[in-house]
Amino acid sequence: MLVLAGVMVAGLRAHMVKAPVLGFRYYGPVQGRIVKIDRSMSDKLRLTLDKVVLERMDPARTPAKLRVALHGKGDFIAYEPGQTVILTAHLSPPNGPVEPGGFDFQRKAWFDGLGAVGYTRTPVLLLEGAEAGRAGLFIHRLRMRISAGIQTMLGGDVGAFAAAIMTGDRSGMRRQVLDELRASNLAHLLAISGLHMGLLTAFVFGALRYGLALIPVINLRWPVKKIAAGLSLVAAAAYLLLSGGNIATERAFIMVAVMLVAVMLGRRALTLRAVALAAVIVLIRRPEALTGPGFQMSFAATTALVAVFGMLRHWDGASVPAPLRPVLTVMLSSFVAGMATAPVAAAHFNQIAHYGLLANVLTVPLMGVLVMPAAVLAAFLYPLGLSWIGLGMMRWGILWILGVAEWVAGLEGALSHVLTPMPVALPLIALGGLLLFLWRGPMRFAGVAVMLAGFFLWSQTQRPVLLISQSGGLVGLVGDQGRALSKPRGDGFAARNWLENDGEGALPQMQAFDRAGFTGAKGARRFVIGGQAGVHLVGKGAGERLAAECISGRWIVTTAKYDGQGGCQMFDANALKQTGAVAVYADAEGPRVVTAKGMAGERLWNSPTPRRKD
Repeated sequence: MLVLAGVMVAGLRAHMVKAPVLGFRYYGPVQGRIVKIDRSMSDKLRLTLDKVVLERMDPARTPAKLRVALHGKGDFIAYEPGQTVILTAHLSPPNGPVEPGGFDFQRKAWFDGLGAVGYTRTPVLLLEGAEAGRAGLFIHRLRMRISAGIQTMLGGDVGAFAAAIMTGDRSGMRRQVLDELRASNLAHLLAISGLHMGLLTAFVFGALRYGLALIPVINLRWPVKKIAAGLSLVAAAAYLLLSGGNIATERAFIMVAVMLVAVMLGRRALTLRAVALAAVIVLIRRPEALTGPGFQMSFAATTALVAVFGMLRHWDGASVPAPLRPVLTVMLSSFVAGMATAPVAAAHFNQIAHYGLLANVLTVPLMGVLVMPAAVLAAFLYPLGLSWIGLGMMRWGILWILGVAEWVAGLEGALSHVLTPMPVALPLIALGGLLLFLWRGPMRFAGVAVMLAGFFLWSQTQRPVLLISQSGGLVGLVGDQGRALSKPRGDGFAARNWLENDGEGALPQMQAFDRAGFTGAKGARRFVIGGQAGVHLVGKGAGERLAAECISGRWIVTTAKYDGQGGCQMFDANALKQTGAVAVYADAEGPRVVTAKGMAGERLWNSPTPRRKD
């Protein structure tokens, strides 16, 4: 019944968020209201707009929201939500996966309400100022003012880190620092998620409970524990608003809220039932979160921690010296959370931080006893103009965290890369973990066998010998040196994802281009697959050469359109528009072709949109 209810909720959600999607490439004037400001993977400022107006476009078919990256030089206005702006932009529909079974941006855009994405190289002009009196605008301005103040007061990477954990504004973080945090498995300290929400509410709850207990007139007449839980819930809600209210923070707030409400109702807070209730609430609100790494990592870590510490509830720890018990607790919690989230992180991000436990043991305690309490103190002292006291305390803790991240990331073998597993591997590992933690009796250990089966299937994952991008502009062929690419530049997003999914990390596209596999001149790169010849035709004159190249048994990939006849295996612009990205596997019977749209099936987000007639 729960599975059927989940399917119904997911279907309802998919239809509720339905909005027009751009059906063609558009270049021209765009008008819209700013609803979100963030940065792209290339560190370019991006604006998400609603109330969109496009030239000669029927309002009923105009995307409700679109996102534009700003590639122009200079900003002529100070962007903030609520402003109505005008610009000239290149827009296109959200793209599908860069390879069959890969991350589906079309799906994510559908649930985010994005009907088009693109970029502009021209100035963005202000048409109307932000609406006055809007609560969201007030909170955003407050966040940005606090973030600017923190970065000015602390300066450099320390100020950027403090602003990120207090307001969610990462605009000041340098790419090198972000890479060091990821390589040392400390990037979770930067994201406002379960750790931050838990540390903040735990500190507020403890301070209020013990503080009120010192006042006899309150302690003897009122339920101090429940009052502390209620006020901590208010603090958590304020932190949710101040941090920008992204999905990860919202998920963490729901988990904390369930536990605090359990305290107010006189129930045990840290139970697997509380974790399950929080998961149900999150999935009812956003069922699409189930397949995302944020949901999977959050609940994997929380489930494992609650289960393990539940098993140790009756252990008094008498065999461990008292000074070492906090250290043992931190080490155990870091180890359990790290082991629970490692398969998820490796499957989604294709990397494993080998010294993550060491880095977390050296930093998480300081985050809990110094950085987050100092952040709460700074927030309380902010109205009095004394926030510098708390920020000054934070400085030393953040310096230590950044120093540990730099040191651990620099260790030999700190980071390794793994290939993307076959689709069934990660669900099997998760199922095995749930059996191990949730079942009762000796049969629970059958979960270990299920997990091992998942890891075995992961090790047997077969990568495609040939990959073709949706545009037809890039081809990747596996050879003795790894995957070789047909071009040194262009289709960079697809190239980066292919190499990461192969387990090669951030290998430069130029280096993959230099590998053996392709021969011939630029614009007509030749290759061999399954004993058959192939050619990648791009650039001027590609269309005229198709008829001559299309002979029996030859594979042809091109960005041009081909309407002729021939016995070749043709992947032209017309075919790729229907199939999406293409993967070719080397089976015993010969090459097997798999398409992105064929694997995804017919979905609301990948159904074709009619083109504009004019």
